[in-house]
Amino acid sequence: MGNLGYELAMLFFIYSFLGWVAETVVKSMSKKKFVNRGFFTGPFCYIYGFSGVLMSVAFKDLRSQPLFLFIGCAALATAIEWFTGKFLERINYHKWWDYSKKKWNFDGYICLQYSVLWGILGVLAVKYVNNFFISIFKLLPDMIQIIGVWVLLAISLLDGIASFAAVFRIKKGMYAIYRWNSQLDRWTHRLAQWIISHVEKRMVKAYPSIQEKKAPESKAESRFAAGCGFYKLFWLFFLGAFLGDLVETVFCRYSMGRWMSRSSLVWGPFSLVWGFAIVLATVLLYKDRERPDRHIFFIGTVLGGAYEYICSVFTEIVFGKVFWDYSKIPFNLGGRINLLFCLFWGIAAVIWIKILYPRISWLIEKVPKLPGKIITWIAVIFMVINMIVSMLALIRYDSRARKEPATSAWEQVMDEYFNDERMEKIYPSAKPR
Repeated sequence: MGNLGYELAMLFFIYSFLGWVAETVVKSMSKKKFVNRGFFTGPFCYIYGFSGVLMSVAFKDLRSQPLFLFIGCAALATAIEWFTGKFLERINYHKWWDYSKKKWNFDGYICLQYSVLWGILGVLAVKYVNNFFISIFKLLPDMIQIIGVWVLLAISLLDGIASFAAVFRIKKGMYAIYRWNSQLDRWTHRLAQWIISHVEKRMVKAYPSIQEKKAPESKAESRFAAGCGFYKLFWLFFLGAFLGDLVETVFCRYSMGRWMSRSSLVWGPFSLVWGFAIVLATVLLYKDRERPDRHIFFIGTVLGGAYEYICSVFTEIVFGKVFWDYSKIPFNLGGRINLLFCLFWGIAAVIWIKILYPRISWLIEKVPKLPGKIITWIAVIFMVINMIVSMLALIRYDSRARKEPATSAWEQVMDEYFNDERMEKIYPSAKPR
């Protein structure tokens, strides 16, 4: 983790803490007693940290354009808030917050007044506050910076594990009973149960609605990939990545007059952007599939644009390459997204959840249960290895562009099997940032 990584990590925890303070103060004043508003037990609301860091990285080029910076920050924070709310509802079947009584709300998770507030806070953070916090952070000795960041990361990881364990315990309404074979196992079990119990009580106190039980959707356990679980989502991801790559390849052939690879991975025609988009669309819109088309279209347009923007920023930071550039298309934002393609995302969301998903879901469930599970795990292992190798190949591809020699064994392997000529064929659109 370089200096930039530590600075971003520091901003993440600072904004997470400030968000927690604001949420807790407002809620405690309304309840006239202390209420810890964080999803996690510690004094952090990580949605604020994630949003703050993402805005800082994604919109750094818009600091001289306050209006576009405001629009970008408002849209991004609103999309993150809606996604987080839907995700928490999916895992616990209840809303963790509800803006239904506020004017200009959408789905009870977002509303205009908070979107405007996020836009204003985002502008202040990107233009002024970031530099202030970073300057203070740099005053600390390097060792203190490193130790502090890693300690906070470790605490956050443990806190996250305990908090999600508490969520799933609340969801099930009971503990699983285990037999332990040693005294150490018994003490470990008791400690884990105590931690989860403590976290659960805190979360129920902060969000009483999650304690009210609501029966989850029924699943036909005898069928393979019934409902909207892991097996179903994996095959939607796999098929979405494959079909998305084919669609893009054909589109490029007819729009640009030549065949070119659109794959995200070094082995096989798979576009991860499409695969993850299909999964996210299914998870977020599965419960809303009976709602009007305009509802699905609006969500798809906004979240599709935010998703594509985030993917563009992420790939540029991690791999040092720009994989697409819409600068020449009207109504674009930083060359990462444009209005026309955002509308395509909205149309695609309607077509997917209303027409394609029911049919593909039915076909997946027709697979015999035991062979289906075996094939699934073989495919999972293949995709994981494929992603890891692709990531290493891209990192080394960027390093070679900077004239950095191969000093380790994995770099030498990447140079041998994934040289520049091969990488240019796989990623013809990739260019240095």
